[in-house]
Amino acid sequence: MPSSTRTRRDRNNPYMLDMFFGKIHRGAAGTIWRWRTEFTTAVVSGSGVYGLIHLITFIWALTVLAVVGALLAGIGQSRRFLTRRFWCLVTRHRLQRLCWEARLHTRSGRLPLVLWIRPTKVGERAFLWCRAGISSEDFAAHTEDIRAACYARDARVTRNAEHSQLVTIDVIRRDTLHAARHVVPHIIPGTVLQRTEAAASRTRVLARRLIASISSWARRMPTSN
Repeated sequence: MPSSTRTRRDRNNPYMLDMFFGKIHRGAAGTIWRWRTEFTTAVVSGSGVYGLIHLITFIWALTVLAVVGALLAGIGQSRRFLTRRFWCLVTRHRLQRLCWEARLHTRSGRLPLVLWIRPTKVGERAFLWCRAGISSEDFAAHTEDIRAACYARDARVTRNAEHSQLVTIDVIRRDTLHAARHVVPHIIPGTVLQRTEAAASRTRVLARRLIASISSWARRMPTSN
């Protein structure tokens, strides 16, 4: 009974042929390169915590870490910096996952190399090195998949003019030209316009009467010899 269930499950599996298209390479050097930021952060943080514990007590080390974390989260510039770097990490791993799921890899299973990724005003910009068998046109054909995989508003693919193996992917998360508040115009009723015009006409009549009375009073004043 279990064997028949497993056979039926394998028969309904839509990814059975993946083994014939290539197997992803997970070498030590490639893994360290893909997770270089996480490895560096873990080593630096671990070394700092280890040094604090030996310099001061464990409780005081936790207190210092809590204060530093609160300052980083409370200051606007540091908070924005950390948020943008976090999205850079998310974009890098999502692009690597997309390259495997969308078959943007070589027949031997080698993925494109994410050389560098940095934050921009609208999102992130990733620089990729395409291996033999992959081109910028392959990424341009999967623009919709890229923006969906990176949880973004849009994505743009640009090929380097001098070196065609270099591809730039702009992940757009926000529109800087988008208005934060929408001003809804209000239609002024006709009665309000009529009352405004009537008040303005009465003001003009009073102003003319005042000018006429001043001029008549000035003519009646006796002139001194």
